[in-house]
Amino acid sequence: MQKTFYDRLARPFEAEERKKRRLIRANDIVSKAFYIAYPVLLAVLALMRDARLIRVFLVPLLSFLAVTIFRKALNAPRPYEVWDSPPLIPKDTKGISFPSRHVFCVFIIAMATAYVCKPAAIVMMTAGVFLAAVRVIARIHFIKDVVAGALIAIILGWVGFWVI
Repeated sequence: MQKTFYDRLARPFEAEERKKRRLIRANDIVSKAFYIAYPVLLAVLALMRDARLIRVFLVPLLSFLAVTIFRKALNAPRPYEVWDSPPLIPKDTKGISFPSRHVFCVFIIAMATAYVCKPAAIVMMTAGVFLAAVRVIARIHFIKDVVAGALIAIILGWVGFWVI
């Protein structure tokens, strides 16, 4: 994708400070909701003495570690580094853009939730698509970063929860 495409996505949010604040808030709310939902899921499974607890803990953990190592080794640049365009969400991280770990986390948590409660996972995946869009619009990630983060989570979640 060209810089002009990403600039066109960001332009409405750059033009109005209120819209930019809403974009930042949307990123924060969705991210924090998932980082609260996952421990709640684990706690509920623990309280119910549900045998799925171990898998719901280990699959995301091991997947997260694998993605973290992979992206650190790859060290792909971020849009704001490549094009010297400021991100709309304050960030100064260099590299480690591919795959998006925020999007990966949202989708691996959604897959863990699907293993326990499919209707809730559908809502979570919808929120994950929204978060992916926010991170692209904000020039924090390229489209390939967020798509890869989602797909890797879905594949590892499918393998970890239903194949193995």
